[in-house]
Amino acid sequence: TGKCYHTFRGHSAEIVCLSFNPQSTLLATGSMDTTAKLWDLEKGEEVATLSGHSAEIIALSFNTTGDRIITGSFDHTVAVWDVGTGRLLHTLIGHRGEISSAQFNWDCSLIVTGSMDKTCMLWNAVTGTRVATLAGHRKEVLDVCFDYAGQRIATASADGSARVYNAETKQCIAKLEGHEDEISKVS
Repeated sequence: TGKCYHTFRGHSAEIVCLSFNPQSTLLATGSMDTTAKLWDLEKGEEVATLSGHSAEIIALSFNTTGDRIITGSFDHTVAVWDVGTGRLLHTLIGHRGEISSAQFNWDCSLIVTGSMDKTCMLWNAVTGTRVATLAGHRKEVLDVCFDYAGQRIATASADGSARVYNAETKQCIAKLEGHEDEISKVS
């Protein structure tokens, strides 16, 4: 019908990223104001404000069960939040550049992050510890994702290539080259 159900207001700057939770009951928004907000879709109300980053939030993603959300920021960190309480659980520190993307794997055990520092990092989603650094791109990593089985990680880079890594061995198993300019998304 094209009917607008709710207009969410509350950020003090542009909204850069957004995502539905798996149950489609919440909408998460990430903003240049350094916060993320969780919104109740039925009531049209703000549920929580996730504050803790010192720079704009450029990426966010729910896990597949919807009880955790990650936010990636230009402050070079990724935060892991409890959706029910809005509490910060872990801050993933290790990148030396802005975060471009972040995602959980299907069973919610791992997090992959991409950064302007030309690397992709793999993290234990439960403890927040770094598992591996996946290097090889000559320019910024602009997007990352897991396959549905959680066995492979794909990266897209400003260097015009994409790479596929084995999540268990952390080895690059494919270099996809042929684009003449940056690859901004991978799925």
